Amino acid sequence: MDIMKISAFTPDAAQGAAGGNPAGVVFVDSMPDEARMLSVASGLGYSETAFLLPLDDGWRVRYFAPRQEVPFCGHATIALGAALGRRFGAGIYPLALNHARITVEAMAAGDTGWAAALQSPPTRTRLLPDGYIRAVLDEFGLTAADLDHRLPVRLIHGGANHMVVALASRRRLSQLGYHFARGAALQAEQSLVTFSFIHAETDTRFHARNFFAIGGAYEDPATGAAAAALAGYLREIHWLEAGTIEITQGEDMGRPSLIRASFDAEPGGSVRVAGLTAPIV
Repeated sequence: MDIMKISAFTPDAAQGAAGGNPAGVVFVDSMPDEARMLSVASGLGYSETAFLLPLDDGWRVRYFAPRQEVPFCGHATIALGAALGRRFGAGIYPLALNHARITVEAMAAGDTGWAAALQSPPTRTRLLPDGYIRAVLDEFGLTAADLDHRLPVRLIHGGANHMVVALASRRRLSQLGYHFARGAALQAEQSLVTFSFIHAETDTRFHARNFFAIGGAYEDPATGAAAAALAGYLREIHWLEAGTIEITQGEDMGRPSLIRASFDAEPGGSVRVAGLTAPIV
């Protein structure tokens, strides 16, 4: 195994690896068994680690959190894009995931840095049961008065399932907390990867917090899969027909992150999620 450690969605070059979301990128000659990959992911201690096996036409990729495999991880894909760029140069690399085929583009950023942009799996949304929504709001100490009702609660998907909850106040977003075990149980009930709480500063700029108890991390400082799902959701509810949104995340954890998601008007179409990276020494 050849392991690289990269922080994805860093806000700028000056911030370096102090911002963004750390990920492991592991190059392998043959795909290890699941127990081994879980062990490596747990040992690294990051919310996700990507395992890459070369294929004739690209790379086979699997993503592991410390507790379980996940179908898709945006920040680890951005990190592996930067890793591929460092090793093989700028370009677009095909990726074969468990349930989708996507691409990641490696792009030089400055003299020595790398950025990356992924094309997400298809997006979709669906309603959640009212009782389930109430249970999640109760867990986080929220009431209907805390919500931004322009953005209804939904299950959103852009490669993995998330529950989006929009809050009317940035201050209320900063106050969120939950019980770890109960949060994990609630996520398992609807096969969610994260609870994605957002605040709309403008029509195109959002603040986000993503809680990932089911994977073994209390909170994620940057969540590219949720960003893709959010963009698809905004398109589906006609908040934006097409365009680019910016998401700031990790501020309440002391790890500021910046994610850009761009999309066209095709219903359910792929979303381009881009960000800067920094190596972790």
